Amino acid sequence: MRMTSLLLAIVLAAGSGWVQAAAGSKAPPAVGSMPPNTIGKDNAGNPVDLDALHGKVVIVTFWALWCPPCRQELPVLGHFQQVVGRDALEVVAVNFKEPRRDFVNLVRRNRDIDLTWVHDARGTLAAQYGVESLPHMFMLDREGRVAFTHRGYSEAALPGIIDEVLSLLPDEVKARPAAAPPR
Repeated sequence: MRMTSLLLAIVLAAGSGWVQAAAGSKAPPAVGSMPPNTIGKDNAGNPVDLDALHGKVVIVTFWALWCPPCRQELPVLGHFQQVVGRDALEVVAVNFKEPRRDFVNLVRRNRDIDLTWVHDARGTLAAQYGVESLPHMFMLDREGRVAFTHRGYSEAALPGIIDEVLSLLPDEVKARPAAAPPR
């Protein structure tokens, strides 16, 4: 099964919407611009640096436990990560202003969702990215520039998001066979 067909088959039942986060007043990085380079530390304490991810498509999404659309988006992004593979795609899920204990518990409960998990306890990173609603996604091209942004999440938006991810991947990745989605 080609990657395109498989990604289109990912569309999962989900609600729509977004939730106000009120993180800060800085404008989000514009399409074509370079976003802030440092993303913080992953759940293992390792720094997440966008320079180290050059050559990959990177999705940075801001989310919170109290945000139902965020909880629907994360498994979908985890499946993207699984299908495409970490050699071509890196999904960084940045938790917005929640207690460390809640963040750690969520990551433990969702071990099957293969993402790079980052905790933004004070909302500092979200403020640098101008995040004011959740979920808020930034899709970066292989040079590290913002290619697409999305606020909110809905099942109806998935085909467009899949097309955007595919447009950023190298042709050899799009053409390779992929494993069937988990049942």
